[in-house]
This record gives sequence, structure tokens and C-alpha cells, in this order.
Amino acid sequence: MVRAYYYNDTPEDQRYPHEYDPSRPVSLETLERIGVKYRAIPVEGHEQAIDDVAKELDYKNRDDINVTKEGLGDLYESKIKGFFEEHLHEDEEIRYITGGSGFFDVRESPSDQWIRIAVEAGDLLVLPAGIYHRFTLDTNDKLSAKRLFKDEPKWTPINRSQKTDENPYRVEYLRSIGLSA
Repeated sequence: MVRAYYYNDTPEDQRYPHEYDPSRPVSLETLERIGVKYRAIPVEGHEQAIDDVAKELDYKNRDDINVTKEGLGDLYESKIKGFFEEHLHEDEEIRYITGGSGFFDVRESPSDQWIRIAVEAGDLLVLPAGIYHRFTLDTNDKLSAKRLFKDEPKWTPINRSQKTDENPYRVEYLRSIGLSA
């Protein structure tokens, strides 16, 4: 079962949990209210379940990613810092974690607080187009995942700025959760 909580924005390494003491947990209902969807799918035999999800959500393409120190070599630190830049996408982002672990941070609107979602093997996470978010590994420094795409595989981050607040996908996202831009 996925674990989500409000992120404690302390200056320590982004790969640490950044959890308040005591913790400030976030429910699946709160995630759903901001458009984030979650499903647990056991890794063993997951292929048919992922095929079913792809068909249900009209996803036509997919690929596999492996984020590790060994795999990225000298680019590892810069890539991890890049993933951690706050951004949005103009497409829904769907990830099924097949191994390892990490964190997706999403901005709660209208509070603008970070919610940290700890993911591990068997977690399927769907982030709506237009939501501000970021990603990092945890201290295990490895994660493998399936990425699903409606059309051709692409991953185009648009880093947060005043301009992105006016992006039509951001505006539509805010409307979809009952807010105006």
C-alpha cells in the first residue's frame, strides 16, 4: 500500500524521507481530490494487469526505465537533480514501479504544500496533466518502472514559472479539481 504524507522541507538530501515528526499522513482520498490516482498491482504476473490498465485508459505505448547510479554513471547526480526540479507535463504521467523505490512529490492545491508519495514495486501512480510535481530516488538509489503513453513515448517537463501558471493544461487541471487559475 502506498504511503503519502506532507513533505517537511528541510535542507537535507532530497533522497531522505523528509517526514514530519510526528508524521502528517495524507489519505488516498486526499490524493484523489487533487487528481492523483493509485493502484496496487502485484509485480508477479503484472503484465496482464498493466495491459488492462492501458486498454482502460487508452494508452497505446510503453517503455521501461531504470534509474540507477550504475546505469547513469557520471550523469547520475545531474539527472537526479533534474528530476527533482518542480515541473508539469501536458500529458498525464503514469508509472508502474517494477523494482526499487523512490518518491513522487506533488503540489496540493490550493495550499501549495508538497505531498510526498513513497513508491515501491507494485505501485501504479497516475499524475494528471498540469499538476506540479517532481521525482527522486530514495537512499536505495535505484528504481525501475514501466511508463505508459497515450501516443508516442515522450517526457517533456515544463519547469514551474509564472508562465506555467497560465499554461492551458495547468488551468484545466485547476478547473478539474474545482479551483480557478
